[in-house]
Amino acid sequence: MAGVKSLAAIAALGMGMAASGARAEDVPPATGPAAPQVSRQATKTVPVVLGQKKKGVETYQPLADDGITLALNYTGEAAVNATGGFAQKAAYTGQIYVGADIDFDKIAGIKDGGLHLAITNRHGQSLSQIAIGNNTSVQEVWGTQNTHLAILTWEQKLFGGALDIEAGKSQANIHFLNSPYYCHFQTNSACGNPTFVFKNSNFTYFPASSWMAKAKLTVADRWFAHAGIYEVNPNRKRPDDNGLSLSFKGGTGFVVPYELGYASDYQADRLPRHYILGGWIDRGDYADPLRDDRGGIAILSGRPAATLKGRSGLYVRFDQMLTRPDLNSHRGLGVFGVAMTNLSGRVEERHFLELGLLQTGTFAGRDQDTIGFVINQQSFSDLAMARMRAARLAAGGDGNIRRNQYMMELAYGAQIGPAVRVSPNIQYILHPDQTGMPFRRTSIPNALVFGFKFTIDAPTLIAAARR
Repeated sequence: MAGVKSLAAIAALGMGMAASGARAEDVPPATGPAAPQVSRQATKTVPVVLGQKKKGVETYQPLADDGITLALNYTGEAAVNATGGFAQKAAYTGQIYVGADIDFDKIAGIKDGGLHLAITNRHGQSLSQIAIGNNTSVQEVWGTQNTHLAILTWEQKLFGGALDIEAGKSQANIHFLNSPYYCHFQTNSACGNPTFVFKNSNFTYFPASSWMAKAKLTVADRWFAHAGIYEVNPNRKRPDDNGLSLSFKGGTGFVVPYELGYASDYQADRLPRHYILGGWIDRGDYADPLRDDRGGIAILSGRPAATLKGRSGLYVRFDQMLTRPDLNSHRGLGVFGVAMTNLSGRVEERHFLELGLLQTGTFAGRDQDTIGFVINQQSFSDLAMARMRAARLAAGGDGNIRRNQYMMELAYGAQIGPAVRVSPNIQYILHPDQTGMPFRRTSIPNALVFGFKFTIDAPTLIAAARR
């Protein structure tokens, strides 16, 4: 009976959030030494009950004895471009995340079975949209600006956890192409995933949920194979979609991401690491980046872009701790990187390269603080170059279009008590593309952006207040 009451409480919480219109793209935040804004699936974080401690942090979990772990947090991201772009402006965007992990072993005796639920609400503006004009936001928590059912999945572990299956409504990007390093940064070119995959495929993104299923098999110690299938449905990305629809109407196909790799963590490895080969097969409809439905140049004719089907891509990525002086701490220097390329289809970008460094533990007594730098290159395809050049020439400008856009960020993450994390950052965009202003006659000036990201974790904050 306690389990039934707890489930009812969760349902009421979710419906109240959706009905209230409380304001909250990629994944829920967390705090802690190596806890960037990544998903429950990516971190596998196990919250602790008030009165218990995990690495010195208490969280308030009143329903833990009933098998329910609650999540409630807020992420805010501010940005201002001091120079560059087509205007100097400031923008703020934020996300409320409400979630629950429900252990059906405790509730109904279903061994290693569980339900995952998440609702988001987002508000605010994108600085890239209103002032810079490039195709990648400098604020990761932007997109699907409404109240949205982001996750509703059943997860079942089999064979002692060697096989992990999950199905329901969710997104590819919180299960694949994710790293614990990425969301120590604010730029959407890195957090929550390398941006290339969204420009060149129908890879689904948080919180725009669609039907999915995936399976991960641990084939040997630390080695795994991972694959999934995700519905491609443009209706799920509409501004007015709330994620509650169970219909397949409007679907145009599916995308299949896959990964083979090696992974270790802080408990099993002095220098934890991930080395992964992955890719995707996209069988959903997509718009030709250059041609319209009659073979002309769409941006000049004003006609709809030609509809195509069938793209694929490949990536290799890694992250590796290089130093770790204390095995009881996450302090140390890590490096991460990714290389991505298109394999088939008519696409926007031809390749993407990224490299970054992250130092955890900065000054004396600041073991949970981080300082990091990331830089990436987006290289546009010949088709995209032809489109941008045609628009520039039509406007009376020259055809000198830059093929490569470089985005970089220097960020400091400071843990302010157990529940609050702040991250001032400096970003620079070299050769911003003109996706947002295609008929501008001259190149958009390089942009210098000052950002500020913060997260507040309510269960941890409540636990601190109750001491």
